[in-house]
Amino acid sequence: MNFFFTAILTLQLLSALAMIGLILVQHGKGADMGAAFGSGGSGSLFGATGSANFLSRTTAVLATVFFLCTLGLAYFGGARPADSGSVLERRAVQQQPVQPAPAVPPTGANQIPGNTTPSQPPAAPTGVPSPAPTGAGQIPTR
Repeated sequence: MNFFFTAILTLQLLSALAMIGLILVQHGKGADMGAAFGSGGSGSLFGATGSANFLSRTTAVLATVFFLCTLGLAYFGGARPADSGSVLERRAVQQQPVQPAPAVPPTGANQIPGNTTPSQPPAAPTGVPSPAPTGAGQIPTR
């Protein structure tokens, strides 16, 4: 199925480029009026009217090929296996954690290379007053 998708995409790109080239080569409807009054030569490789018929028919054939390729790409682009699910579901499955989270979150000291001490609660810094005694904060009675 991938081969057909690639082949149709290539054919569509080639037909689009050829169609662009043919449309740019063709002359407009007003150019015939100017040639009739003598402001330019109307001779070409295919004759006076042969080039218009050849180029317009070739453009029509390439447009048909382009639209058929577009329909084919829409068909192959929409065809997917039933178990594939949506893009969001596949993304959610990919983002599930593989390893369990560590029990103790790392501290700043544990992140220093060569420091292999077990994680212990940090010691109280010196110069900080100790917590107030149990009865603190009560209004003394006489």
